[in-house]
Amino acid sequence: MDTIMNFWGKIDIWQVLSSFIFLIAIIDPFGNIPVTISMEKRGIKISAWRVCLASFVILMAFLFAGEWILKLFGVQIEYFAIAGGFVILLMALEMILDITIFQNDKLEEQVEGAGSIVPLAFPMYAGPGAFTALLAITAEYSIASLCVSLTCCIIVLYLVLIGTNWLTKYLGPTALYIIRKFFGIIVLAIACKLMFGNMAAIF
Repeated sequence: MDTIMNFWGKIDIWQVLSSFIFLIAIIDPFGNIPVTISMEKRGIKISAWRVCLASFVILMAFLFAGEWILKLFGVQIEYFAIAGGFVILLMALEMILDITIFQNDKLEEQVEGAGSIVPLAFPMYAGPGAFTALLAITAEYSIASLCVSLTCCIIVLYLVLIGTNWLTKYLGPTALYIIRKFFGIIVLAIACKLMFGNMAAIF
């Protein structure tokens, strides 16, 4: 009981807010709305709660097992944060400049899955970008705070999935485009913070 209380006692509201903004930008539920609409037009039934549950389980498992994986390969979290910051920087450039750096176009054709779990839950929402982001920011944020922010991200993802048609109709492509650019700038700033902050810690 004391262990549980100590764990949740490490929650910091500012860490929750900042990591939430960062993770929601990486997961990018708004930017992926066109993909969701395209799948529905092809006759694929998307279950919002199944997608969110699968994404949540995958990301939580990686959050708790990721550090163990790093120890297995003898990599310090600070070095991974620098490498992860560089990958996240490239993702931010994709969002800001409308360029394609990571080629994922044929991933859906290469992976067989049930319904909308693949490719929505994995690798779109709970994919390499989110894995890298989670492991990178564990160098600066407590696991308890990340659990809360990740839960909030999944709630937002659920709301976006069930309201995709409404968002597309009332926000329009221009508003969604602006939101994606805004999050791209935030991701770029956090990527720089991860790289340079951890470089300073190492040297």
